[in-house]
Amino acid sequence: MLNYRHLYYFWVVTKEGGFARAAQRLDMAVQTISAQVRELEKALGHQLLKPAGRGVTLSEAGQAAFARAEEIFQLGQMIPEEVREAASGKVARLAVGMSDGISKLAAHALLEPVLQTPSLRLVCHEGEFEQLLAELALHHLDVVLAGQPAPRNPNLRLTSERLVESPVEWYGPGALVRKAEVDQFPQCLNRLPVLLPTGHSALRPALDRWFDSQGLRPAIVGEFEDSALLAVFAARGLGVFPVSRLGASDVSLMRGLRLLGRCDEVKEEIHAIRSRRGQHHPLVLQLMAAAQS
Repeated sequence: MLNYRHLYYFWVVTKEGGFARAAQRLDMAVQTISAQVRELEKALGHQLLKPAGRGVTLSEAGQAAFARAEEIFQLGQMIPEEVREAASGKVARLAVGMSDGISKLAAHALLEPVLQTPSLRLVCHEGEFEQLLAELALHHLDVVLAGQPAPRNPNLRLTSERLVESPVEWYGPGALVRKAEVDQFPQCLNRLPVLLPTGHSALRPALDRWFDSQGLRPAIVGEFEDSALLAVFAARGLGVFPVSRLGASDVSLMRGLRLLGRCDEVKEEIHAIRSRRGQHHPLVLQLMAAAQS
């Protein structure tokens, strides 16, 4: 089993750039720290550090070890505070997974009802759908927001509910969204620069089908996984873009963006996926009740 004390000494040596500085920080003899790091290298079967001038540098194996050590000890530094908060009973923690494909603007709108919770600690993880479901099954997350329901897999013991089905609206900067374009929506999309979500988004295939049904061949000048980033580039004048009506409440706060038109035929779905433990989380229940009302 990995000796984490040895790993800690290796981590400090790397952070300090050499054994002498690490010895000063740890108030230990250089020879002791050096021996402990050699024990770690022996246990892992690879050299982790190599001489570099008066200090040391990481080997390729050392880079991999240090990256993990950095995660481990950064998390370790958070433990005392989190334990104190948990013991006090004052912190309301909510860990939310957000699938890559959903609109982050819409996700923010869904989470807004719980954002004023006293002593809230909100932790948001963004990732691939399957990865987030695995984290949820291991109880590392309280809820996952995704553009699709959970697959039928009795081993995962997950439940999913559709929170919203929100129609799509189109926005753009004032320089592009003028009365003539608004009056000729959606045909104006054939001559305006268009920004779209990438194929990661469940919304993208629906938009592509809508373009075909309307006989549209838009000039796509940008594709973004993050809807908030997409809105930022649009506000800077790059093009017009679609967003669910739910997320449009945040878009309207961005200076210079105007409503171009609505296409009620295209809708963005967001599902809340929970494990059995998450079914009773008070903040998850609160956001679901708010969305369904």
